[in-house]
Amino acid sequence: MKNFIIFASFALLFISCKSSPENDKNSNILGGTLIVSHKTDNTIHLISRATGETLKVLNTGVEPHEVEISDDGRFAVVCNYGNREIAGNTLSVFDVENASLLKTINLGEHTRPHGMQWIKGTQKMLVTAESTNNLLLVDVEKGSIERTMNTDQPVSHMVAASVDYSKAFVPSIRTGNVTVIDLSTDSIIAQVYSGEGAEGAAVSPNGDELWVTNRAENTISVFNTKTLALISKIDCGDFPIRIKFSPNGSRVLVSNAQSAEVAIIDASKKEVLAKVKLTVPLPTETEEDRFFANEFKNSSIPIGLVVPDNQWAYVANTNADLVSEININTFEITRHFKTGKQPDGTGFSPLVPKIAE
Repeated sequence: MKNFIIFASFALLFISCKSSPENDKNSNILGGTLIVSHKTDNTIHLISRATGETLKVLNTGVEPHEVEISDDGRFAVVCNYGNREIAGNTLSVFDVENASLLKTINLGEHTRPHGMQWIKGTQKMLVTAESTNNLLLVDVEKGSIERTMNTDQPVSHMVAASVDYSKAFVPSIRTGNVTVIDLSTDSIIAQVYSGEGAEGAAVSPNGDELWVTNRAENTISVFNTKTLALISKIDCGDFPIRIKFSPNGSRVLVSNAQSAEVAIIDASKKEVLAKVKLTVPLPTETEEDRFFANEFKNSSIPIGLVVPDNQWAYVANTNADLVSEININTFEITRHFKTGKQPDGTGFSPLVPKIAE
């Protein structure tokens, strides 16, 4: 197995929101907007991918985690998870082009919303509610819950759907199981064991495979989506937490929160091609409100991850208040974008706010 560790150059460590002349080469080809949530600030930043500038800062609910983008790029939805004192139960829906809050959806008893997946061609999305162990079907246009589906597993954290949206896959951090739900009947098809601390989940673009990160055992499980058989188990970096495919399905990217790496995997061969090390400036003192800061003291804690195209990926460094841009073909870090405090959920829209035009 070929395995490289790539380090960011010192010159990149202190990059500002403005692009350098070298980075201006990217601005001719890179369009669209990164939408990044911040757990401490209770905000999202709309960041120009061309320039790295924050175009707009918008308020969310308490402690936003994940960001999900509609298939047409018009809407960004943020789950307001809440903090230790306040259990969040809302979704903030933003208009990307107008850089504005459209509505807040109240989920009632279903607190701690987290995992989300937009259902293409509709105005609906799947949302996990950790507190009630439910998967919700939310009508974003109406601003209401359409259906609830029990996972029968505690800490049902993330969700991925089959490409035809006939099934949903919901990992449980606590049990290591993945609940497979038939979305036509709202019933549980199976519980398949993935590994300790099963969390991140992604379905391959061709629909054949489900990949799950097992953060407590530093592995990735690969399942056949039809038979649910385990195809492969891949050793990854420390504490793999989020996972994304490139649009063409050739690469799989995993953010490893403890070892401060993004693993880039050959999806076909199931081999790690590179581990891109995120060496960025860290806070000089441990701050109690930073997630995993005491456990992962020497890590930038990469979590949120988005892969807009087959060349570039973006990862949020929760402990460094930066988003890093990675070339997934050369395994190089090309830029860092300054964000608010504790960036986490990261999404991408091909649209640009009108304020930037």
